[in-house]
Amino acid sequence: MPSLTGKALIRVVDNGGLWLRLGPSSMEATVSPSSKESHVRLESSVTSVSWIPSEAIKGMVKAPFELGVGHYDSAPPGRIDVAALERMRDDDRFRFANHLAAWIEVEDGRIVDYGQSGGGLVSSTHMHLGPKEIVFHAVGFPDLRPEPKVTSRSATFVQTAGGRPGMPAPRRVRREPFVQLVGPTVWTTLQLTLHADGRAEPKLAGATTFPRHWVYDVEGRVFAKSGMIDFKDWYHGVFGKKGTPWGNQDSPAFVTMAETALERELSTSIMRGGAKPRLRRLRAGRFLTKQGDPGDELFLVLDGVLSVDVDGRALAELGPGAVIGERALLEGGKRTSTVRALTPVKVAVASAAQIDIGALRHLAATHRREERR
Repeated sequence: MPSLTGKALIRVVDNGGLWLRLGPSSMEATVSPSSKESHVRLESSVTSVSWIPSEAIKGMVKAPFELGVGHYDSAPPGRIDVAALERMRDDDRFRFANHLAAWIEVEDGRIVDYGQSGGGLVSSTHMHLGPKEIVFHAVGFPDLRPEPKVTSRSATFVQTAGGRPGMPAPRRVRREPFVQLVGPTVWTTLQLTLHADGRAEPKLAGATTFPRHWVYDVEGRVFAKSGMIDFKDWYHGVFGKKGTPWGNQDSPAFVTMAETALERELSTSIMRGGAKPRLRRLRAGRFLTKQGDPGDELFLVLDGVLSVDVDGRALAELGPGAVIGERALLEGGKRTSTVRALTPVKVAVASAAQIDIGALRHLAATHRREERR
């Protein structure tokens, strides 16, 4: 599961105090106080933003989205201003968000105090009937904050936030009472570990299988994403308290590293360019490409997780937003790696003619993973 280290915001309290943003290389020297009167305050945060991508809804529930009564969401930005989360919610730019902030005080290399803050934001559902808009107000559940696990060297904070949409959702469900009218529950569980040496480790520890969850670091940059979504499992299986954190049960999240800014630009070109891409689905264990095979197509991962290996060596795991296959288009028409589905996968298939060749060259330069091993 991806984690991010060395991204704490450090306050050095000594002779009046000074706020510094420091990279990992400079943290050690600053965080180790030279006198007993000096102490250090470290702060960091992690934020999840959850949204519904296009083509994510299945079955009859898809009809309102296709008719324009409901709507899919545009992908969140690669960088957010956490202070603007309420405005993003009010502008209907996500379904719900979870923000966990925490701090520790360090004296002589040991944690002497700590605390956390933050909370969840659940967006209302906006339905459009011609010129009229109907708003169903969401039901936010109480934020869950178990007691932090603290030692002299580290402190781990956890926070669960979520709720359910206010719009009625009559459906059959898998356990008693076998019929539900209220919407399914959604949540994310965030975890943040702060170390006395200045490291910060944020991660998505648990989440519903729907919708898509993006995770942001203390500087508001996306660094991880939920790897796959399962609307059917969520819609018919998650309701009430049973099977949720409010009933003392969480769901683990399959997390992948976020794609690059260039890949986000290319994904927009593929999905919203002139020619509509063809969609392809793979079952877990199936191959998307095999090293040495001919290939003239480009792939954008829409859902699921794939492994990449070269000459039998595992090099990476890729998730939603990753662009695959550009090197075959630029380097003689043969696949340079074997790509296999680790979970059920959905990809968009595009041709080289749909993408700027210069952008493909820049992308290929970043994808020579075998040369970095």
